[in-house]
Amino acid sequence: MSHDPPPPRGGPSGPPPRPRPGPRRPTPPLAPEEITEITEPVRDVPPRRPRAADHGPAHAVDEAGPRSRGAAGYDPVPAVDEVGRRLRGAVGHDPAVDEAVHRPRGAAGYDPVGEVGPRSRGAADGFDRRPVAEPRGVVAGRAADATQYTNAFSGSLPPPPGPPPGPSPRPRPRPVDPPTEVIEPVHEEYEDEYDDYYDDEDDYEEDDTPPPPPKDSAARKTVRTAGELLITAGLVILLFVVYEVYVTDLISAGKQDDATSALDNRWNANTVEGADPQRQAKYDLIAGQAFAKMYIPVFGPDYKFSVVEGTTDKDLEIGPGHYVDTALPGDPGNFAVAGHRVGKGAPFNDLDLLESCDAIVVETQTHWFVYRMLPKASEVAGWADGAKAKDPRCAKVAPLGGSYEKTVGQEIVLPTQGEVINAVPHFTGTAPEAQQVALMTLTTCHPRFSDKQRLIVHAVLDQGYPKAPGFLPEQLKEQ
Repeated sequence: MSHDPPPPRGGPSGPPPRPRPGPRRPTPPLAPEEITEITEPVRDVPPRRPRAADHGPAHAVDEAGPRSRGAAGYDPVPAVDEVGRRLRGAVGHDPAVDEAVHRPRGAAGYDPVGEVGPRSRGAADGFDRRPVAEPRGVVAGRAADATQYTNAFSGSLPPPPGPPPGPSPRPRPRPVDPPTEVIEPVHEEYEDEYDDYYDDEDDYEEDDTPPPPPKDSAARKTVRTAGELLITAGLVILLFVVYEVYVTDLISAGKQDDATSALDNRWNANTVEGADPQRQAKYDLIAGQAFAKMYIPVFGPDYKFSVVEGTTDKDLEIGPGHYVDTALPGDPGNFAVAGHRVGKGAPFNDLDLLESCDAIVVETQTHWFVYRMLPKASEVAGWADGAKAKDPRCAKVAPLGGSYEKTVGQEIVLPTQGEVINAVPHFTGTAPEAQQVALMTLTTCHPRFSDKQRLIVHAVLDQGYPKAPGFLPEQLKEQ
């Protein structure tokens, strides 16, 4: 039964009418007897995946697999025929084969009654393109063999194994590889311009390598041992100097504070009002204990030391020491005091800076005594006409004559010259007490860090004041 549409109107020479809108019926599959011979072998065509948009309730899919007519992307000519032949218009396409397999309906010159194939198109030019019909058995057999390699989605399967139909191609001869030629490596000796440089550098590095130390001999060991001992001795001496200069100062400062506190306690405890002044001037001298205080205003307001009885090393560690059997403060004779110049508090470190007429104030339990330095040896000759003679501070200061002719403000003597602390310095005889002058002598080592000599300072009594509550001598304010 044929489902072909009615023939087109307008005749062979007129243009085909435009298709009417509306749903179209699906194309029925062709019968085996309607398939003609295909002269080209089946080739692989990639299958086309059907899209959901191409199917709908109003557009059914053909039994052979083409899209529904009138759907989106619809090709009015089936892309693949029922027996899996090549797409129309592809490479190797045969129009005659397509016409024998597919009937383009509605084209000019179409014969709806024809059973073998469509009428030849373009009949107006007098050319008949209808293919020659073959026996139906041959065509059916070929169609049956061709359908073994098709699928329902218009995709072809690979051809069956075996040689392709037709004459086999001539085998291509395999090219013969030429024999491999082995070339021996050439070892050529050549000179590099940098070889000499590297050789010299290696020699230089070898020259820099220190030679191995010689073996220790007896003399070498002796010298090394002596050097180590000398270095050790130097370090010990250095540490000893540090100890004497700095450490002993701290130790002596503590002892000086203790001696001063003890002296203040005794003075406060032994004060008797209305007692005999001569009795109050008596001193209770105990070795190592302080009995007076000494001030030197030109050295600063903080210069103050307590004078202890005795001049031993232990006594001088506390502070300045009074020479035993010499006069007491304010009495006729020579009040002699010794002190260290370096270390152990160094109370007389700057003793060489004193000048003539500088004040030295001594405080006792009952009195203040002011001593002033005598003129130096260089000032004795022109003292009367000098500027210092007119200074009010030097009113009672002048070169002493007679037995005190050798007594000057400052001198340097040997440690064996103990006559400098006599009642009359440098006088070996005995002078009457009435003829003695109240002096004060300070002694210390000279030069610094040495005891080869002694620095001597002589001062004469200038003023004496009885102590009173709140009273301080004006000489303490001199600078």
